[in-house]
Amino acid sequence: MILQSNIQDGSELLTDSESTEKTLSIIELIFSGGTAGQIIIAILFVLLVVAIYIYFERLFAIKAASKVDANFMNQIKDHVSNGKVDSAQMLCAQVNSPVSRLINKGITRIGKPLEDINTAIENAGRLEVYSLEKNVSILATISGAAPMIGFLGTVIGMILSIFEIANSGGSIDIKTLADGLYTAMTTTVGGLIVGIIAYVAYNHLVVRTDKVVYQMEANSLEFLDHLNEPI
Repeated sequence: MILQSNIQDGSELLTDSESTEKTLSIIELIFSGGTAGQIIIAILFVLLVVAIYIYFERLFAIKAASKVDANFMNQIKDHVSNGKVDSAQMLCAQVNSPVSRLINKGITRIGKPLEDINTAIENAGRLEVYSLEKNVSILATISGAAPMIGFLGTVIGMILSIFEIANSGGSIDIKTLADGLYTAMTTTVGGLIVGIIAYVAYNHLVVRTDKVVYQMEANSLEFLDHLNEPI
């Protein structure tokens, strides 16, 4: 019984030891990855912070731009129909949204041919879309560059591991080799995580921007149709 108990205790200690050895710490892998690995991870972290900042900054800006009073166009049409151009312009200035700025641009062209008014609204619309899409292209760049930067860290880690094998003198330290490979894979995982976050953020902003653009187009057409109505 004593022998069996000792055997069980020994097996439990061995199991605990194995489980402890198999425990991975991302922080330890990062700091043990050498200067090259740490630089890669630092770059990816900076890209992640930039992506998150751009996403929320643009999200709040687009959300604010999409807020238009449902009764706004009715009030504009009433003012224009009654010849109160100044009141219509004042209302646009109070709302201060992409839609109101487009309508205001059209109001300032009232009296000119409808084609000229349409052209003025289209030109103003391009500027508004450019403003909405400000810095969004950086997210697209990060979504493509981050995985490649992570893969660069992997290649560097593999080269260092192969260098260790070549200079081992015939005796390969499996633990050193495994640590190098773990570190190499860590940069790839980091790059993929940053790339996926930036990609999802970019596409979400594109969808939100398209909704605002559609809203601007719909209100602009409504305004032009009202001007084209027979008196």
